[in-house]
Amino acid sequence: MMTNSDEIQIRVRYGETDQMGVVYHGNYALYLEMGRVEWLRKLGISYKTMEDNGIMLPVVSLNVNYKQPAFYDDIIFVKTKLKNKPTVKIEFDYEITNSKGDLLTSASTVLVFVDKKTNRPIKAPKYIMDAICFLD
Repeated sequence: MMTNSDEIQIRVRYGETDQMGVVYHGNYALYLEMGRVEWLRKLGISYKTMEDNGIMLPVVSLNVNYKQPAFYDDIIFVKTKLKNKPTVKIEFDYEITNSKGDLLTSASTVLVFVDKKTNRPIKAPKYIMDAICFLD
């Protein structure tokens, strides 16, 4: 059964690092997006379907706390957790750990449901609320 959190595994690629082999800070936003997209996908919701249905979900807030670096070829785990029941916005908390279980990064995002035609915020669609109501 799906819970309000999910975890994905990623291997750090060479192109995601700087000359010291450390993951470049800007790549963490991509890791968070990967976690969020997979969290939604496991609920049966895809970004593509949302966009096809006229809904966009832009990030309006991103907060990242770097604790320890991740390095080239590391296996990292991105844990994505729904923070609150969605309204006009949906909020997630994240933890990124390495294969030893060390906390590398903690983060949070806020996204807003936006009508593609009007470019105005809207309430979370019913099919999303229905999917989320089944979480632990």
